Amino acid sequence: MRSVRIGVDTGGTFTDVVMVDEQTGEITTTKTPSTPADPAEGFMAGIRKVLGRAEGAAVSAVVHGTTVATNQLLEDRIADLGFVTTEGFESVLEIARQSVPDGYGNSYFWVKPPRIVPAHRVRTVGGRLDHTGAEVRPFDTEGAVAAARWFRERGITAIGVCFLHSYADPVHELRMREVLEREHPEAVVSISSDVLREYREYERSVTTLVDAAVKPTMRRYLARLSERLGMPFSVMKSNGGVLSAAEVVHQPITTVLSGPAAGALGAALVASAAGHPSVITLDGGGTSTDVAVVLDGEPSLTTEGGVGRYPCRIPMIDVVTVGAGGGSVARTSPEGALKVGPASAGADPGPVCYGRGGTEVTVTDAHVFLGRVPAHLLGGEVPLDAGAARRAVETLAAKLGLPPERTATGVLEISAFNQANAIRRLTVERGLDVRDFPMVAFGGSGPLLVCRLIDILGLPSVIVPPDPGNVSAFGLLTVDVKNDYVRTFVTRDLPLEAAAEIFGELEGRAAEALAREGFTEPVFARSADLRYYGQAYEVRVPAPAGPPDEAWRAEVLDRFHEAHRALYGYGYRDDPRHGVEWVNLRVSGIGPIARPVIAERPPRGPHDPPLAPAGTRPVHFDDDRAPGEHGGRDTPIFRRADLRPGDVVRGPAVVEEYGSTLPVHPGFTATADGRGNLVVRREPSERAGA
Repeated sequence: MRSVRIGVDTGGTFTDVVMVDEQTGEITTTKTPSTPADPAEGFMAGIRKVLGRAEGAAVSAVVHGTTVATNQLLEDRIADLGFVTTEGFESVLEIARQSVPDGYGNSYFWVKPPRIVPAHRVRTVGGRLDHTGAEVRPFDTEGAVAAARWFRERGITAIGVCFLHSYADPVHELRMREVLEREHPEAVVSISSDVLREYREYERSVTTLVDAAVKPTMRRYLARLSERLGMPFSVMKSNGGVLSAAEVVHQPITTVLSGPAAGALGAALVASAAGHPSVITLDGGGTSTDVAVVLDGEPSLTTEGGVGRYPCRIPMIDVVTVGAGGGSVARTSPEGALKVGPASAGADPGPVCYGRGGTEVTVTDAHVFLGRVPAHLLGGEVPLDAGAARRAVETLAAKLGLPPERTATGVLEISAFNQANAIRRLTVERGLDVRDFPMVAFGGSGPLLVCRLIDILGLPSVIVPPDPGNVSAFGLLTVDVKNDYVRTFVTRDLPLEAAAEIFGELEGRAAEALAREGFTEPVFARSADLRYYGQAYEVRVPAPAGPPDEAWRAEVLDRFHEAHRALYGYGYRDDPRHGVEWVNLRVSGIGPIARPVIAERPPRGPHDPPLAPAGTRPVHFDDDRAPGEHGGRDTPIFRRADLRPGDVVRGPAVVEEYGSTLPVHPGFTATADGRGNLVVRREPSERAGA
């Protein structure tokens, strides 16, 4: 009997599904419309659809990438959340950080957003630890009971607990949780020493509260999925690992960037197989575009991330998200200028061309108007109303006083620059030269603007994988089980015995968690956060395995000096006036899995027919000025399945496949490589237009 593994990625518009045959390595992909009202419906529809192509197959594993927690935070659907903190620190959320988005030039216009927990739902409890974990004042049990009863009487059932210096010793938080379990058994409780055992009270408080806020929603969603699926499954985490659904319900904050993380990992594997260990990844979906950087085969990680307006200091793949997807809405500003995004038409009603009641022009409507996408999606499963898209674009053009063709190309140009700016935030602002990196473009809308991005950013090339709309779902099947653990230990002279004790404790916790997942031989990856004494923030560097000794310490310090110079352009390796301070010690526990292999494809044989277009249609490109339908020109249309390694498609042309479309602009080529990727470049004889 065939044994298969299935990855399901739920996006804002479509749910993507990939199935891998564990015996043959055969990969099967499909899509189904997402169901925002109940994402579990779209999930199960995708499972049934892909299994319909593998009759009699036995499912050995299902891995899920979900946006349930992400959407709850982005849409600010947080209600009835309570907060318990140390007596005297009830204003920690109000004080927050002295920072204004987009710099202090924005301080006149910026309005401080509401706190995640309003002041009237904050309770304090007496008791105090110092930064070493020593007890300064005993825990106030009576005060804890009063706080628990206060929440119970008001029906507040999601509660976060963060006491001062609990990263050093969680004893007071554990006692608070015991009181809540006894006095308010209906409450869902998150304590900071479980969520983020790291210093900085504001970020630790908010991260804990985010975990408490999404825990009820995620528990309900995963319970529904488990009931309908009838088998255990795993969930993608923001750190680039997976965890069983039974474990994820206890730490749901780890899933807040579930989908984007899977996409970056899938693209990293595709790029490495094609000989590109370091790339930019661009995941274009229906609602947004997610951008990440892969260095030496691994996506960059950060603990400085967040979702919406909420900082989340958990380890996560460093992703920048911009509202520039296929469903991004084009509109006029009060000043009469054209704006695109971040608002999206989503899956329901969707773009105007979907014919489901949408009335506002989207990026997809602009592509349809210009002929760059076919009159249907998903191989004919989703017909598009090109006439409705044309009428909507013409209405918007009348408001702007521009020809419809200029309006549609303007919508796409703004969307391309929005994507380019997201890429610059991850490269230029981190000291990386974007011109040194090829880009992997995937997602349903990812390949549509790659020719413009090559010109705008000076990219050497763009790689478009096979089935680009399913790369995130494919990525779900490429990742290991992974858990992260951290301890704050601030010192200028790290005692090697203390380092060994902390690493041993963290590795023990990681081993216990992985044993529950069935891994008896886990792999541990150590790292440390360091800074020059007097700095406010740290640089994370990998730490060697083995017992910490003087050579181990010297190796970590050397890596810190090098990383600091690479990030900021300077370092103090040989300057004794600038000491180094150790801040956090970290361990990632990894349970390795067998990754799918991307097979090489045979080239076109001597008896095979030459590559030929499947047809033509009028398509408008940026440089078209000739009259015709929408100013377009008759353009050859190629089927992706017809391309073999070595085949070259020269623009103007369009390459179509089941889940995505690649417009090849004049002056560009798309070359099929041995792994089935299309490599898009500007022809050397052509002058860049940016």
